[in-house]
Amino acid sequence: MKGALALGLLAAFCAACKPPPTDETLTRSAPESEPSFASTPLPSPETEGAVWAPSDRAEERIVYGVPGEPALIALACDAGAGTLSITRISPADEGAQAMFALVGNGHVGRIPVDATEAGNRRIWQGTHDAQSEEWEPLFGPRRLIATLPGAGTVEINPSPLPMELIERCRSKSG
Repeated sequence: MKGALALGLLAAFCAACKPPPTDETLTRSAPESEPSFASTPLPSPETEGAVWAPSDRAEERIVYGVPGEPALIALACDAGAGTLSITRISPADEGAQAMFALVGNGHVGRIPVDATEAGNRRIWQGTHDAQSEEWEPLFGPRRLIATLPGAGTVEINPSPLPMELIERCRSKSG
């Protein structure tokens, strides 16, 4: 007991020897700019009745969406480069990067996408090797989901169009 008391007194004595902290020794500066945060996440779009269709913009490009409404996703082949590009036509924050997850038909694919300038706005776009297994969720007879953080989940109805485009792209580039 005496040892514990002596030790406590010694600790209090040593603490008393040090001056208390002051603000004078601290140098603080305000941040140069306000920190930036991601935009408010968007709700998942309604996809009842959505279909894949050939694009008017390019021969080796298809789009997915509800007929008569703006497309939600585009898939395009650049056979010369041996790549496929996927675009999630949804607003993206400047400098943003993410993984676009494709889940379905017994496969999971993750395509890196970036905020890309498209006219007067930014949308999500990524390009990946056409031979990659990351495209496999688009093969098969069942629905799949495509999820992008902040841009919601798009339920994709089955169609032979993505499979055919990917196979054509692979055969031209492989």
